[in-house]
Amino acid sequence: MKILLIKHYTLCFLLLLSAIAKQANAIFYDEPKVIYIQPLGNVDKSDINIVKASVEQFYHYRCIIKPQINFTNDILADSKTRYEANRILSKYNTSENLLILTDKDIACANPERHSTEWGIFGLGYRPGTTCVISTFRLKRKATAQLFNSRLTKVCLHEIGHNLGLNHCTSGDKRCLMNDANGTIKEVDQEQIFLCGKCRKAIGT
Repeated sequence: MKILLIKHYTLCFLLLLSAIAKQANAIFYDEPKVIYIQPLGNVDKSDINIVKASVEQFYHYRCIIKPQINFTNDILADSKTRYEANRILSKYNTSENLLILTDKDIACANPERHSTEWGIFGLGYRPGTTCVISTFRLKRKATAQLFNSRLTKVCLHEIGHNLGLNHCTSGDKRCLMNDANGTIKEVDQEQIFLCGKCRKAIGT
């Protein structure tokens, strides 16, 4: 009987030590955050890999690629010719960090442009956990190298919004959190870079 009690208490003690060790690791050795990449429709594998590599290198997230999901009519824009970004975000919003990637055109309302369906590169909740990026407009008149750069910057930009960043007001034109104002020219002028003000805002 004493031997069984000793084994029981020893096991309990070991479990307690394991729990304490896990807490210590969480405090002193932050595990990388996980972000899930969700292909929406038939997305080129090479595009997915670009996003994965960019996010892992820049934000140090661990990226997990989810199986492809198909389009449904409930996320179509009113014109039925493209997809509504806010409807996509609303449908797939989750407590997990989720980056939705598609090659179809996406749009949202833009009161400043007096448009109820303005084509966009991406959209993300601010703050939040979900964003959507479309490669459709990023590929226009772009070499492979230029497209890769555009895709990287737009993905990092929308994740920045998820982290709580507004559009950059520092005046540093290199910062990828600058407002693109709907033009690819603005994206091309930016660098894969966060200014000091934006880095401070997210504690990096």
